[in-house]
Amino acid sequence: MSDLNSRLTTLLPAWRWLRTYSPDKFKSDLLSALIVIAMLVPQGMAYAMLAGLPPIMGLYASILPMIIYAMAGSSPTLSIGPVAIISMMTFATLNPLFEVGSPVYIQAACLLAVMVGIISLLLGIFRFGFLIQLISHPVIKSFIIASALLIALGQFKFLVDVPLKANNIPEFVFSVWQYIRYSNSASLIFGLLALIFLIYLPKVLQSNAVQSRIGSTAFLTKALPLCLVVISIAAVYFLDLKAVGIKTVGEIPSGFPPLSMPYWNLDLVITLFPGAAMIAMISFVESLSIAQATALQQRSHLNSNQELVALGLSNLSAGLSSAFPVTGSLSRTVVNADAGAKTPLAGVISSLLIVVVSLYFTGFFRDLPLAILAATIIVSIWKLVDFKPFIETWRYSKADGIAMWITFFGVLCIDISTGLLLGIVSTFILLLWRISRPHIAVIGLVEGTQHFRNIQRHHVLTSNKVLSMRIDENLTFLNANTFKGFLINAMSQYADLEHVVINCSSISAIDLSALEMLEDLNAELNKLDIKLHFSEIKGPVMDKLRHSKLLNHLSGRIYLSHFQAMQELSPEVFLR
Repeated sequence: MSDLNSRLTTLLPAWRWLRTYSPDKFKSDLLSALIVIAMLVPQGMAYAMLAGLPPIMGLYASILPMIIYAMAGSSPTLSIGPVAIISMMTFATLNPLFEVGSPVYIQAACLLAVMVGIISLLLGIFRFGFLIQLISHPVIKSFIIASALLIALGQFKFLVDVPLKANNIPEFVFSVWQYIRYSNSASLIFGLLALIFLIYLPKVLQSNAVQSRIGSTAFLTKALPLCLVVISIAAVYFLDLKAVGIKTVGEIPSGFPPLSMPYWNLDLVITLFPGAAMIAMISFVESLSIAQATALQQRSHLNSNQELVALGLSNLSAGLSSAFPVTGSLSRTVVNADAGAKTPLAGVISSLLIVVVSLYFTGFFRDLPLAILAATIIVSIWKLVDFKPFIETWRYSKADGIAMWITFFGVLCIDISTGLLLGIVSTFILLLWRISRPHIAVIGLVEGTQHFRNIQRHHVLTSNKVLSMRIDENLTFLNANTFKGFLINAMSQYADLEHVVINCSSISAIDLSALEMLEDLNAELNKLDIKLHFSEIKGPVMDKLRHSKLLNHLSGRIYLSHFQAMQELSPEVFLR
């Protein structure tokens, strides 16, 4: 029976939770779905608008992807759908190529989702998920913070009702200078009131005074964006705010999302591929980090390659159902988990409720002001803007701090794709710089122990006849000459030197260039009647060295431990 369950789980990951599903779990999933839907409707429409797409596509992006993820994903609470950063990246990819909102723009957005899905799916199937780890966490943090700033600036055009551009800071400043005198004060006031509503009302509802009177306000707090949508629609309808220039969403088509393959050709695929690859990377990193956090809290099983497959299938379904790229949403996932979701069926229920909204209630959102959607986006992503990571990272690692600032200014001053690429490149350059300058130490014996430490940091015992060294990095072409130079300088301090012992405990690999350096070093030391020894060589490294000439011509020996080497080569140290 266990073999059958294992096979079913492999073929259908949802079997893991379907076989133990119960009415109690359904009650919990239904409650969490109702809470999430209160966030999802305004967020989905807002994020579609952020991507330069019709609001209805935000609802489409919340239907099939969630159902597909429930069947193929391994996280019980991850909420798949449109998110701010992926929407912004979609806009940044398509905006330079097509007119925003045009039919070809919409088709390209759907094709972009299909391409993101295929890339993610292939990476998951062939277990290439490790490639995503090429982006460091500091770069991801910086990218998210800078993107959040750009997203907030991009929504300012809906608050003032002028065509401001926010692909980067210089472009935004120039467009503000050019258009700000044409701003709509009524729209700005309406948007500012919405911001105040979304920022300060939750604080009032969560205060002890309010909760002591009406009890828990958790659900009401989470439903505030939806409440604001209803209030604003009523205000536009009854107060005729369109007469003072308040722009609204307008007519929204109703019905189930049309299923079709978006238009494509080879040239278009090649053009969109860099953007699709970037979106796929960020999508997986964000989705996996959210899933890992909830899996850790709930002690649930999580398979990273399976997550890639599920995310790929979700994006494929998004592209085939007239939607744009999707990923895991942090805010909705947290709400989903806090609301007590037990299984991915909570996401399925949410998507079914979205279907009901798409079929019967799209006309209700016709009078929804664009300024309200803009305020919803600004408040939801502004919490991501936090400069503490920059300070903390700089204090801990200057290299990571530099990569963060390069990414940050690249995103803000050029565009988000170029900024991310600059961050990745700078990370590798700084990594290569660090590897080329490894920590190398002359070591000595800590008295009364078998441990060896840096002579500059500890009071240790040494011998004038033996030079003991340790390099805390793999030996490669990047640092071979650095190591040799350090050894030559260290040897100048030993007038009676007879032995050089290299402690290899921190070396996991030696490439061909480094091997040739060691062979040359062994020959040069041999001419000086100085023997070269190695200690604590790891098994995989030893396997490689056995196929080289170094061991055949080695003037010294290879010792199992550094302590054993010092006992034999400098016994006088132990007699002190």
